[in-house]
Amino acid sequence: MDRIVYDRMAAHDSTHWWYRARRDILADYLDRYGAVPKDARILEIGCGTGHNLPMLGAFGDVDAIEIDPAARDIASARLGKPVGSSPLPDLSGVEPGSYDLVAVLDVVEHIEDDVAALKAMARVLKPGGKILITVPAHQWMWSAHDVVNHHKRRYSKRTLLAALEKAGLKWNKLRWFNSLLFPVAVAARFAGKLMGKDDSDDSPPPAALNKAFETIFGLERHLLGRLPMPPGLSIIVLAEPKR
Repeated sequence: MDRIVYDRMAAHDSTHWWYRARRDILADYLDRYGAVPKDARILEIGCGTGHNLPMLGAFGDVDAIEIDPAARDIASARLGKPVGSSPLPDLSGVEPGSYDLVAVLDVVEHIEDDVAALKAMARVLKPGGKILITVPAHQWMWSAHDVVNHHKRRYSKRTLLAALEKAGLKWNKLRWFNSLLFPVAVAARFAGKLMGKDDSDDSPPPAALNKAFETIFGLERHLLGRLPMPPGLSIIVLAEPKR
């Protein structure tokens, strides 16, 4: 990702509505559907500034990987131990069969060979281990945001399932999310394109609007997996190797 993306992440990951509500949604989803064993070993790949590490730490002992040096330093401070730097799909130095859960949260879309990356994640899982995956949705929503984040693609359910299948993974609870605000996001994206406005600035909106968006997005923690969700900005899935 461009340097400015990491800088904004570091500045806003504790206050921005998207980060805050998403952490609550992911925690609830994992609690209900992850079947994460007690005292699990967890690896987050592409942890950025480490803003998800405390949330994942509620489920077990967390290790992390981040390839950007500055973001890795911030994440290491948050984690209280060094964060690794091995990129996907290499994962050199990560012991095969050592983790109960691998979390890749808006990471797979950055990897040229997503199937090879998914296979690498599967290799480091213990028997019965799972991969928690989130990806941005809808290739037709491609914009400057994707460019500065160095995305290779956005996904549909069909293309994500095809990658999982090629990697030898089965899936559970594949769902749209960030659905309640999806119409607002689509309207803003197309208005920006019509006006020639760059939408790559993901700084928080004014405080009242930031709180409103967090509240609306946060409602999805009660819905995700329980009710069919309409199309959203993201897709979430739990995957594991076929045995």
